[in-house]
Amino acid sequence: MSRNKWIILILVLVLGVVVLSACSQSTPEVVEKVVEKTVVVTQVVEKEVEKTVVVTEVVEKEVVVTPTPQPEPVTLRFYSTTDIPTLDPQIAEDVVSINMIENLFVHLTNYDLETAEIIPETATSWDISDDGLTYTFHLRTDIPWVKHNPVTGETVQEVDADGNPRFVTANDFVYGIKRACDPNLGSYYSSIIAPLIVGCEDVLNAEDPENIPQELIDAIGVEAPDDATLVIKLNFPASYFLSMTPMWTMAAVPEWAIDEYGDKWIEAGNIVTNGRFVLNEWVHGVRRTLLRNPLMPEDMYGTGNVEKIVVSVVPDVSTGYALWLNNEVETSGIPDAELQAHLEKYPDETVQVPDLAVFYFGFRETKPPFDDPRVRRAFSAAFDREKFVTEVRQGQGLPMKHFAPPGIFGAPPIDEVGVGFDPEFAKQQLAEAGYPNCEGFPTVTLLGYSGQATLNWIEFAQQQWQEHLGCSPDVIQIEQQSFKELLAATSAKTPDEEAPHMWTLGWGPDYPDENNWVGDVLWCENPGNRMKRECTEADDLIVQAREETDPAKRVEMYRQIEELFFGPEGEMPMAPLYLRIAYVAQHSWLTAPRALFGGEQFYNWSIDQAAQMAAMGK
Repeated sequence: MSRNKWIILILVLVLGVVVLSACSQSTPEVVEKVVEKTVVVTQVVEKEVEKTVVVTEVVEKEVVVTPTPQPEPVTLRFYSTTDIPTLDPQIAEDVVSINMIENLFVHLTNYDLETAEIIPETATSWDISDDGLTYTFHLRTDIPWVKHNPVTGETVQEVDADGNPRFVTANDFVYGIKRACDPNLGSYYSSIIAPLIVGCEDVLNAEDPENIPQELIDAIGVEAPDDATLVIKLNFPASYFLSMTPMWTMAAVPEWAIDEYGDKWIEAGNIVTNGRFVLNEWVHGVRRTLLRNPLMPEDMYGTGNVEKIVVSVVPDVSTGYALWLNNEVETSGIPDAELQAHLEKYPDETVQVPDLAVFYFGFRETKPPFDDPRVRRAFSAAFDREKFVTEVRQGQGLPMKHFAPPGIFGAPPIDEVGVGFDPEFAKQQLAEAGYPNCEGFPTVTLLGYSGQATLNWIEFAQQQWQEHLGCSPDVIQIEQQSFKELLAATSAKTPDEEAPHMWTLGWGPDYPDENNWVGDVLWCENPGNRMKRECTEADDLIVQAREETDPAKRVEMYRQIEELFFGPEGEMPMAPLYLRIAYVAQHSWLTAPRALFGGEQFYNWSIDQAAQMAAMGK
């Protein structure tokens, strides 16, 4: 073979290999490795002397590599028996919403879970003027506004129109607080902050809510001298105001996102947040998922290790408890029928949660026959609270005959104020109202929120009123609705003909002061006055007590207020029944410090993932 032919053969060999390599396709699981192989070729030359030519041949070899599995995120799983009513901080008024908002948004300050002291959050420090009327908060400016994409899983920092990254500023708090004063928002908690902040009540009570003058909005006593300084001016030196500053109602919110999406700004994919978690999924009535915010400053992540939160919506506690038994959720309520068996079988996986929530029957005072205080007193005094807590609640609570619970500043001792259970007094009051032994009493409605526990409660009430007042169960028509529907049905804005006569509700503390009970729930001038009370002497005292600076005088005033509401001649706008102390099923791998005020701080919860996975069989 001639020399030229050998050269051509070698070139063809090399070119063929190059073409083959260029056409090969790689995959995520294949690593292409090029190796060298030595080929010995014997070449005959014209002198008939054998010459050995060494040719380097490129050979393609596929090496399959198994990807390193990504670790499972530390996941907190629990359930809810209702959808989230809202994720809007200025609108939220229920624990389901507030729990989510606590983890999606930072607030002005926070509560220490052990001491209940006010601690820094966005505000690192604050100053109070000598007259107690001006609060100046000094803010950190490194908390980013973020938006999470549920499709791609990406969390990015928001930017403004000029491309500059957005961080939480004092102006975002100014917008949030002024927004809370807007009557068009329909927020219950607007009425809680409005009496304190200069100008807020003027806007909230504007004669024409659709056309509020800008100068009225500008006069609200909140301003931002710069990005790191927030100033709030009060109408009176409310000694408890600082304890209100962790409240979601005064949280910063993203004005630009609200302007763009309107009411839909809280939906997954639209919502802009600044908290420890981001909203990854919200399938209404089915499930919601939160993920750890990767852009949060490290020092704000909290003490917990939870990276993902999955909340499933189930029809009732029994269904949720079944999930707990199957190790599919970390914590659960315990159905009444299962409680004793659970306490015997799982003593080390049971915790008691005294959340200071007081539950009650509310009365619509403008709807006959409950427009008569004697009828309201009768229905309250005919309910055996001790028996209810023992038999229906199975010991999970304390009987209450006034509103504010122990541990709240200004609350009277639990057994010194109020009538409570007194069947003879109840019969006397109903007879004086014109219904001896319940004769001639009209049919009335009792609305409870959904769930077997509430059904047990309202059926017990039916029996009590039959036993102690002589009212047939047919006279007390019981109904159940979702929590969100019940809130709407009992709203002060709902016409009397559409509202129930009575309903079940509970009130948990937002801050540790009696004003949060009698002032924020029962005060006649609250826009959220569900009972539709008319103003009385008690309301004058409520105003005086919140403005009083002497603690001893405030305590005495609140005792008088509770007596005016719940004593033998009291108005009885509601019937306080019990303070909840709930047994909760909780797996041993979960460490969950509970919050007495505001929402649960899931960012301070921890999970032993190895133990969790072992229980799940993984």
